[in-house]
Amino acid sequence: MTQGAGQGPEVERTAVLRDFRVPAYVNETGPYGHSTHPGDVVPADEEAYPEGYTPTEQDLPVIHHGDELQVAVDPAARTVDGPGPLFVVGDVHGYLDELTSALQEKGLVDAAGNWCAGTARLWFLGDFTDRGPDGIGVIDLVMRLSAEAAAAGGYCKALMGNHELLLLGAKRFGDTPVNSGAGTATFQAAWLLNGGQKTDMDRLQDHHLQWMARLDAVEEVDGHLLVHSDTTAYLDYGDSIEAVNDTVRETLTRNDADEVWDLFRKLTKRFSFRDEGGADHVRSLLDTYGGTRIVHGHSPIPYLLGEVGSEDDEDESGPVVEGPHVYADGLAIAMDGGVTMAGKLLVQQLPLDI
Repeated sequence: MTQGAGQGPEVERTAVLRDFRVPAYVNETGPYGHSTHPGDVVPADEEAYPEGYTPTEQDLPVIHHGDELQVAVDPAARTVDGPGPLFVVGDVHGYLDELTSALQEKGLVDAAGNWCAGTARLWFLGDFTDRGPDGIGVIDLVMRLSAEAAAAGGYCKALMGNHELLLLGAKRFGDTPVNSGAGTATFQAAWLLNGGQKTDMDRLQDHHLQWMARLDAVEEVDGHLLVHSDTTAYLDYGDSIEAVNDTVRETLTRNDADEVWDLFRKLTKRFSFRDEGGADHVRSLLDTYGGTRIVHGHSPIPYLLGEVGSEDDEDESGPVVEGPHVYADGLAIAMDGGVTMAGKLLVQQLPLDI
């Protein structure tokens, strides 16, 4: 970001790249339905970017047709030494209002939903859509906060969740049969079964798809290994963080339905850290990728605790979730508070004070 010496707020401008294209997607239209399935289930014409969109870096926002990116830079951000505080966000699943409220409660956004946390660092652990009412609104918010946080000297970043893979697959491959290992399945059927929302599909645009496809799967920050899923399946994709992220992106770039399905299926696995040997499974990931603790979403805390709860639960009070769940000999931190089952959308500063 170039900073001038003139008077008044400085702005960041992003050059326009007009020739970028994404792979063709099939089944762009068609019937979609709602689902309130309680858990993630794995069942047995080329389009241009909107003019002005620049797919150059993962943390840059979308620039819509005719727009330029102009974000005022906070002068105070340039005088702060060292990184700001670190926050993580669990699964959102389309609950935009709950997300905005939780971010505001932590002082990350103001009453208008704009970034107000200066040099703070914010990581989303994935699963932005499905089940809840406004998944696309959630993605739009995260993309906007990425620009605003960067202008203030902080950052807002996101990881790939299994529901990002599911939505990408439903858009790209639709009803194309894939080899599920237990018969024939389709991304379209899996998306519907796992809470796919017609309103999200109707509003899904190329810049949303490209943003999701460029998300990292694993990151390490301040000794915290950040992933979406509580599974050791990441080890199948590389022996370093860079290798895993490259392999995931290359898989999506090849655009092979069976390959993407296998990736989705593996990152839908859960409970690897909860059951017998769970702490050892966490250690295998930490030994390979670094960090002293793993932080994940994906499996709702009520599930990890063995409580009964689902989107279909007749108990309207929902499960009681006060904060993150620390388990596996203190090596794992679960961040999915079960917002889809009337739990809590968690935003937490790290490290935990325990």
